[in-house]
Amino acid sequence: MATTTASIDIAASPDRVWQLIGGFDSLPDWLPYIPTSDLCDGGRLRRLENEQGDVIIERLEAFDDQARTYSYSIVRAPFPVTGYRSTLTVHETPRQDRARVEWSGTFTPDGISDSEAVTLFHGIYTQGLAALHQTLTRASTSV
Repeated sequence: MATTTASIDIAASPDRVWQLIGGFDSLPDWLPYIPTSDLCDGGRLRRLENEQGDVIIERLEAFDDQARTYSYSIVRAPFPVTGYRSTLTVHETPRQDRARVEWSGTFTPDGISDSEAVTLFHGIYTQGLAALHQTLTRASTSV
């Protein structure tokens, strides 16, 4: 099993960041790579489409609004891994106007090496967190 984690510090309160990313259906609000998300199965599944039209189906595994975290698994995706489980968490920092966002995942590579799988998902997480930073920066400058 392989694992990777990416994090970023953002100049916004943890509550503000969680308000944007804490909904299981909120990826299109901050992640340009995922323009479409639809909930099904009572909100426990999300059907995503990426920019290329590939379908990704993910299951919400755990959600804790107070701790500002949720975990999900992949049901179906074009990724060369099995047993994928990921967690997205917004952490408090010593400063009330800053948050640390962490995105981590575990998975078993299928047909590729551990390092290739780690590189793939670390890139997705890093690019996603950079997009989150841009979204929040644009929102704070337009207010």
